[in-house]
Amino acid sequence: MTATLTPIPPTTPVADTRPVRLAPLDILRLGLLGIRTRKIRAALSALGISIGIATMIVVTGIPASSQKALMNELSALGTNMLQAVPNSTNNNPVLLPPQSVDMVARIGPVTQASAVANTHATVYRNDKVDPNDYAGLTVLASKTNLLRAINAKVRSGRFLSPATERFPTAVLGSVAASRLGVANAGGRGSDALIYINNRWFTVIGVLAQTPLSPDIDRAVLVGWDAARTQLRFDGHPTVLYIKAEEDRMEAVRNVLPATIYPELPGMVTVSRPSDALAAKRATQSTFSALFLGLAGVALLVGGIGVANTMVISVLERRREIGLRRALGANRGQIRSQFLTESVALSGLGGLAGTVLGVLATVGYASYQGWPPVIPLTSVAAGFGGAIVIGMAAGVYPSIRASRLTPTEALATA
Repeated sequence: MTATLTPIPPTTPVADTRPVRLAPLDILRLGLLGIRTRKIRAALSALGISIGIATMIVVTGIPASSQKALMNELSALGTNMLQAVPNSTNNNPVLLPPQSVDMVARIGPVTQASAVANTHATVYRNDKVDPNDYAGLTVLASKTNLLRAINAKVRSGRFLSPATERFPTAVLGSVAASRLGVANAGGRGSDALIYINNRWFTVIGVLAQTPLSPDIDRAVLVGWDAARTQLRFDGHPTVLYIKAEEDRMEAVRNVLPATIYPELPGMVTVSRPSDALAAKRATQSTFSALFLGLAGVALLVGGIGVANTMVISVLERRREIGLRRALGANRGQIRSQFLTESVALSGLGGLAGTVLGVLATVGYASYQGWPPVIPLTSVAAGFGGAIVIGMAAGVYPSIRASRLTPTEALATA
């Protein structure tokens, strides 16, 4: 008996049921789909985020701009300035070393060091004035960097420079110019001559009023080298003007006497920092606390608005979730879609709010005449906070949506 072999039919290939992996770009496109198809809704949702972020930037930027303007005004009062003068023994002032200015300039926190010296010379409008008619003005030898050290400005003409300090040239304080009858200097044909110790000096500049150094207003300033050669100046400074970093003022003040006069530091008197410095530091602390409180409140309000918007947005789209689940989308893809949409919506709102807040701050500060200040921490916190809030707000709704079966999602839609 012969056995019959029945041929085995070919095996039918089994379809691959593994879910399709979505590339990051595909997830981004899918997340932006809801924003593109619901433009008005997305714009209104982003508007709530924008207002919160813009509020945070405005409530920090406007006070910061106001603070900057106040700090500039306080700095103009000399919060970073010190003066050092020699004491007197038996009515004879101690002579400071000629190199004391250079020694002070080597102190690390010192940003500017200058000096003037009394030449004990007499000044007159011309050689026809009665020698007994004293104008009450002081002739001072001046370093060329004096203006920067005392926050002074030239009203007309120019100040002493390395090119002019060796010649018989002079710069007048505001009061000295009035008493000597010199209105302006530096213009063509307007150079005036004054008579100092029987020598003619050309007036090359007139200073504006210097409220921080009233003695300079009543002084005639001549170059350091010219004072040596023309007025027999001995080179010993009588007043040192020092600028230093504000947070190191006390430390600089403590080392100045020993630096200026190492042999007799007790013979040097250094002025204490301006009272405006204490006010400035107190103002900075007060504004810092105010910034922190306002920013926290604004960020909290913005976060609540974002969370509410995203929760409602996800819950109202259950029909879409059911259809996508029925077409084969897995839970991970559903979560990724709505998380991406939440982050994108929050990011767009945060970007718009950042731009709006910056423009509002710059506009208001310019209107008030303040220097615009945009705290970078507020900008970074605003945009970064919007992204984080968007992620946090989308986590729970996206997880809940991904757990719905197609029938449940379609039945509750």
